[in-house]
Amino acid sequence: MCDSNKSYGQILKSSSIMGGAAGINLLLGMFRVKFAALLMGTTGVGLLASFTSIQGFTSALFGLGIQSSAVREVAAAVGRQDEQAIGRAVLTLRRVCWLTGLVGMVVMMAFSPILSQLTFGSDAYTVDIAALGLVILFGNLSGGQMVLLQGMRRIGELASVTILGAVLATLAAIGFYAWLDLRGIAPALVSIAAIQLVLSWHFARSVPVFPVVLGVRQTFQEASGMVRLGLVFMWNGLLGSAVSYLTVTYITQHVSLQAVGLYSAAFALSGIFVNFVLGAMGADYYPRLTAVAYDKAAVNRLVNEQTEIGLLLAVPGLLATLALAPWIIHIFYSSEFLPAVELLRWFILGCMGRVISWPLGFVMLALGKGKWFFATETAANFAHLAFIAFGIAMFGLTGVAIAFFVLYIGYTLVVLAVAHQLTGFAWSAICLRLIALTLVTLALTFIATSSLPLWPSTLAGATITVVGATCSLRMLVQIIGTQHRITRAVCKFPGMKLVCGLK
Repeated sequence: MCDSNKSYGQILKSSSIMGGAAGINLLLGMFRVKFAALLMGTTGVGLLASFTSIQGFTSALFGLGIQSSAVREVAAAVGRQDEQAIGRAVLTLRRVCWLTGLVGMVVMMAFSPILSQLTFGSDAYTVDIAALGLVILFGNLSGGQMVLLQGMRRIGELASVTILGAVLATLAAIGFYAWLDLRGIAPALVSIAAIQLVLSWHFARSVPVFPVVLGVRQTFQEASGMVRLGLVFMWNGLLGSAVSYLTVTYITQHVSLQAVGLYSAAFALSGIFVNFVLGAMGADYYPRLTAVAYDKAAVNRLVNEQTEIGLLLAVPGLLATLALAPWIIHIFYSSEFLPAVELLRWFILGCMGRVISWPLGFVMLALGKGKWFFATETAANFAHLAFIAFGIAMFGLTGVAIAFFVLYIGYTLVVLAVAHQLTGFAWSAICLRLIALTLVTLALTFIATSSLPLWPSTLAGATITVVGATCSLRMLVQIIGTQHRITRAVCKFPGMKLVCGLK
């Protein structure tokens, strides 16, 4: 097998493992939300979204982005086979995670009355928000463990943490929802964070790390490099969480808490299949790209390969979600959430932009270009807020989803220009043809499903989805080779040789 086939095969293998784990996690997450919808209705789902946005914002603020920057440090040290550098990075990270986690917990508890007033217009949820301080502490500590697994590309362990965590979190959440109703949401979030911490610690302790001794001054010296790039990550995470929080708060105060439930349902469903693909990028693609950051040609080749694999894996899921949007809403939530169908379809179009732009965005991170990353992400988040405000004013709640779509049109063009500036990147001819074909197919499916009655639109969308999935599978087989073990495994199923275009 040639080097190109091996590279494609490695990408597909990582995507299959981590994407599968992410898919299971998302499906179980939707199962949890399904129970929340049945037990507590749109109010419960809206309250869950509000708590999650508060927790996300504060976690980004007190995480300092150091976990993301530490992945780069560990991956670079692994590439150099520097055991001591790995040990210093891991020990420093764990100490910083304890410090930032404790500070974040205390601040969340102290400001919980203010956050309750700002979000809900009353102090009714002060205790619930204070409990989220534990989520910050547990999340920071588990994040420190996950960096080790990701930086060393322990894909199997990462997948195990994700899957086991999803199963246990689902059981815990359903129990709290059934027991305490709306008051069970905050305890459920705390229990999920605690489960993630225990699992990450269990798997991370089996990874051998060179023992090092660091004093307080040395720890701060080691942390300074991580923090400089980490602050850029923090700022980006903070802006993203702020957009989420402000969006939820604006909808709550100007529309209703029920509308937040519709928005959060559509947005969560739109990400199921996309996160299947993007989860693998964060776990394996980023460390791989960092390891070849010194070679611009290798970087450009890997970005094109990752884009091709990402599109081939994600497009069938996106088409299926468009085709079956009303049915998916009803299955994962209830008939009460059917007004979210229109939002879901626009979010799917935006998710296509996410798939195309993500491989490009990682170029800045792999090269350590923090200023470029800061500038592009800041501009994107402020533009997103402006699009949301304009969209709601013009189109109501659906305008939030349209804003997401418009954002990723602009964002893709911007990160493409930045990648070209940094490495001379350009999409390959194969990649360009694949992007054009998938955009046309997705647009046709969107038009058909939006304009036709339920059953004709479902039939038309399902037909396009089957054709698209078949073409994607055939192209995957072509690029990884007929002798690859994934190809051989797929062809063991009856009829799959014919589907794959093999004799």
